[in-house]
Amino acid sequence: MRVLLDTHTLLAIIEQQLDRFTPGIRSLLADSTGEFHVSVASLWEIAIKWRLGKLRLTPALKTLPGLLTSIGIELIAINEHHTLIAVEPEPLTRDPFDRLLLAQCQVEGLRLITIDRALIDHPMAFRA
Repeated sequence: MRVLLDTHTLLAIIEQQLDRFTPGIRSLLADSTGEFHVSVASLWEIAIKWRLGKLRLTPALKTLPGLLTSIGIELIAINEHHTLIAVEPEPLTRDPFDRLLLAQCQVEGLRLITIDRALIDHPMAFRA
């Protein structure tokens, strides 16, 4: 399965805290045949929260792109298609990062791995 990891999912992987996810999500994340992606928007969100002192990270911030590559997670850049598409169906969230992740899922044919209550019921979210 081709999936996009929500920011909190990425953080749980980085910090090795997968116990907060359902068995279905943990199984999917452990699947060696899965194709895992992270949006540059998630790195941006992490950097903002880290600089504001709202987030602590075990690895250094600047090492995240290399760390992701080393564990087989591909970064997805933000392009004009992601920014201009109207996500269908319209998400309940007004959070621009969440909306961008859903737009990337729609354009790239991905499913979003999330436990965010504002996103979990969206058709593009993975349900375990």
